[in-house]
Amino acid sequence: MTTTREHLLQEIDRLPAVLATGRVVAVKGLLIECAGIEELLTVGARCSVAGAHGADHQIICEVVGFRENVALLMPFGSVEGVGLGAKVTVVASASAIEPSPSWLGRIVDPMGNPLDGKGPIMRGGVPYLLRANPLPAAKRARVHGKMDMGVRAINTFLTTCRGQRLGIFAGSGVGKSILMSMLARYSQADVNVIGLVGERGREVQEFIEDDLGEEGLKRSVIVVATSSDSALMRRQAAYTTLAIAEYFRDQNNDVLCLMDSVTRFAMAQREIGLSAGEPPTTKGYPPTVFSELPSLLERAGPGLVGSGSITGMFTVLVEGDDTNEPIADAVRGILDGHIVLDREIAQRGRYPAINILKSVSRMLPDANNEFENQLIMVARRFMATYENMAELIRLGAYRRGTDPDVDRAMQFYPQLETFITQREKESSTLAEGYEQLAKVLGLSVEAKEKA
Repeated sequence: MTTTREHLLQEIDRLPAVLATGRVVAVKGLLIECAGIEELLTVGARCSVAGAHGADHQIICEVVGFRENVALLMPFGSVEGVGLGAKVTVVASASAIEPSPSWLGRIVDPMGNPLDGKGPIMRGGVPYLLRANPLPAAKRARVHGKMDMGVRAINTFLTTCRGQRLGIFAGSGVGKSILMSMLARYSQADVNVIGLVGERGREVQEFIEDDLGEEGLKRSVIVVATSSDSALMRRQAAYTTLAIAEYFRDQNNDVLCLMDSVTRFAMAQREIGLSAGEPPTTKGYPPTVFSELPSLLERAGPGLVGSGSITGMFTVLVEGDDTNEPIADAVRGILDGHIVLDREIAQRGRYPAINILKSVSRMLPDANNEFENQLIMVARRFMATYENMAELIRLGAYRRGTDPDVDRAMQFYPQLETFITQREKESSTLAEGYEQLAKVLGLSVEAKEKA
């Protein structure tokens, strides 16, 4: 009862003291044109539009632009029920949420409303802007200290540090959701903030119950906007995810921010931009897409000196497995590394299907000691040598003894494939990963001690 009373008081406190109203003058496609209050509005402001069923039917909208003497509003839902002359009320000048520690273990929509049926969610006292600016670069701490991600292939070949941002580049059905669930369950992060942007509705519950599980959920906040939600809701899901991550970072936590996917965020922004009248440029994407991407992704990373960090893992859906398509290319230049999931590797049954040779962590080699870098260098050389000769080996055209380097690569490659393979319910620590890799390569422990 007390919790419900506190929740109601919080909602009452947020009601505005003065209401400014205007009228709908046109509805064009996804846009609602409003007149009468355009001078009081700014881009990003929130309004409510009265629907066909009177005061009980309010459609929340966001100002996405202006044209001549009208404000252009885009609803978070459907425009159905909006008519000429409908009353438009200003709700808020800036979009913000108020996270709190009670959000852990909860599933929320992009507005911060609960979706898990566990009752109302308590708001914190400090608002966090959804479209906040990244921290000043000169005041940020440096990326430092390895983070144990619980996945052998990432811990060893793609060593990740606290505050680092990596992209997971994959086509559909290559295993990115399973990889994300492994990272959420087994990483050393204090808090997980998971954004499911434009995800299939059927897969949301599967991801939460089967992939993430109770262990992963209890230290996570999940933001969900399915593919059936409006473009505004899908875009806001990404903003809400970063805002929640910033809150927990400011509480001196090391946060792991997982977002699936950046591509659907870009597609949502494309719908909004084209509706507002922006010209299509690269593959139909308007210019705002490529300005919004760095603004969003730069919010992850190390916090101020002495505070927590946000380690970001952002999935990128590559169209036709083309890792050079516009969104993938833009994101790769913003982030601190990329993990490429390969369909051919997945088809031969090796999971996670990470293509080690095409993946990069920009924290290497500085994050490792000499022995660890030696392990990675030797293993990569064997894998590269084998891949270069793979066709000849499969055809039987290569004869052992022709090239000593190829012979050694053929000897070690099956063991390296086994090393990289990891079951969904299996975890692996940083130390275990390096020890196993040293055992596979036959490098001495003495070398490690010297390093």
